[in-house]
Amino acid sequence: MRLLNKLCRAQLQYINMKIAIFGASGFTGSAILNEAVRRRHNLSVLVRDPARFPEPTNGLQVVSGDALDREAVARTIQGCDAVIQCLGVGGKGNGKPTTLISDATRIIVEEMQRQGIKRLVALSNVGAGDSLTFQPWIFRCVILPYFMKWLKVIIDDKNRMEPIIMNSGLDWTIVRCPNIVDKPAKGKYRATLDGKGLRLTIALRDAAAFVIDCLEDGCYIRQAPCISN
Repeated sequence: MRLLNKLCRAQLQYINMKIAIFGASGFTGSAILNEAVRRRHNLSVLVRDPARFPEPTNGLQVVSGDALDREAVARTIQGCDAVIQCLGVGGKGNGKPTTLISDATRIIVEEMQRQGIKRLVALSNVGAGDSLTFQPWIFRCVILPYFMKWLKVIIDDKNRMEPIIMNSGLDWTIVRCPNIVDKPAKGKYRATLDGKGLRLTIALRDAAAFVIDCLEDGCYIRQAPCISN
């Protein structure tokens, strides 16, 4: 388990990057965007409806399009140093099987490879991959398949997404989140690779801070930490 206090990080001198964000208009993505802006990174975001998004500025490029549109993805990441993929299905989604996130991730990864961009941070869920074993038996075998079918559908797609990233040859980090809650930031988080110390929630702004910390520090490369407060 790794315990970091982001308040102690204020003295670090950050390197300005150009970061592409997919999912920047979503619940978690908007918090990640705000954190990146606060730290003065240059940003390129892909959104379906630019009218819902802030006006572009010198540090923010807004590309209109869809994450399944290869040309739009290519324009979004052009000239970037790193990519954040925090796409979602909109809350709990509609409960139906989907390949949206895994399909979009495949396109993003292929375009990163084509353009020679190496650093990728992608959001996943606690319960995806080997992190399912971190959960109690009752959750794995009863609650998830029978009472949280909407979440199982999302995790199923994250289970398709994660191998695409892990086999990409990129410098990737997969951030597995528990329930992300819109509560005041605690200014610290726990990150674990083996499930020890993992709790049920993380505050929205703390999750966003962890994502940007990963880019700035170059930590957890080719690893999949689970985070919580």
